[in-house]
Amino acid sequence: MATIIDGKAIAAEIRREIAEKTKELAEKNGFVPGLAVVMVGDDPASAVYVRNKHRACAEVGFLSKGFELPAETSEEELLSLIKTLNEDSAIHGILVQLPLPRHIDEKKILLAIDPKKDVDAFHPFNVGRVLTGDYDFVPCTPAGVMELLRRSHIDVDGKNCVVVGRSNIVGKPQALLLLEANGTVTVCHSHTRDLARVCRRADILVASIGKPEFFDETYIKKGAVVIDVGINRRADGKLCGDVAFDRVFPKVSAITPVPGGVGPMTIAMLLKNTFTAAERSLQ
Repeated sequence: MATIIDGKAIAAEIRREIAEKTKELAEKNGFVPGLAVVMVGDDPASAVYVRNKHRACAEVGFLSKGFELPAETSEEELLSLIKTLNEDSAIHGILVQLPLPRHIDEKKILLAIDPKKDVDAFHPFNVGRVLTGDYDFVPCTPAGVMELLRRSHIDVDGKNCVVVGRSNIVGKPQALLLLEANGTVTVCHSHTRDLARVCRRADILVASIGKPEFFDETYIKKGAVVIDVGINRRADGKLCGDVAFDRVFPKVSAITPVPGGVGPMTIAMLLKNTFTAAERSLQ
């Protein structure tokens, strides 16, 4: 019988652990981790994510500052705010919600964030540290996937791991983390030939392409572990992943659902990165 990996329960466990550590940090050093979340414009999905992040910060006892800027905010104004946050000793993590309006250079904004406060791990300095395996922060979604595997007692060592998707946010760092855990990693993308054949070799399949229910049972080896990173909306309005859950479930040994799988882990790992940044500020 397949195991459904409960990301909500595991994320709640991580938040409880962070709340305890935050209380200890406050008692010992007189401060709590601080996270600044900056949103430019009024994208509805981004607004939901931002609210969830503030709620999670409150739950674990973090200081949380929100900056909701109008869509017409200039690049210079945003850079000025980031400079202020970089210099604010009460703020240990800075997150700029993407996407940004088209008139703002996303790369320039990410480069402006102090790497020590880059809790999304998008700054090239932190990307390089992930590549070398010597890092403080890992991009939150791939970090969440690894934590799901670890806490579900799924060993990556020696396994054939297939990551479908090569984004800078998920696919590439996910491949690096699986490789670091001694997986044998294949990265697939839109130019991969005979994708189903490659996926059927996977002991662990990570699906992250943003296509609703694209992966059916023909892509899955019997007994595989399937991690569904996709979050999509079907024609009937219901959320679904990149994996056709009902069709794949009978073949797998373990699988993440959507919703309730990888999604809750992303915010949990953001909190973990912010706590790490706060601890590092004492050194």
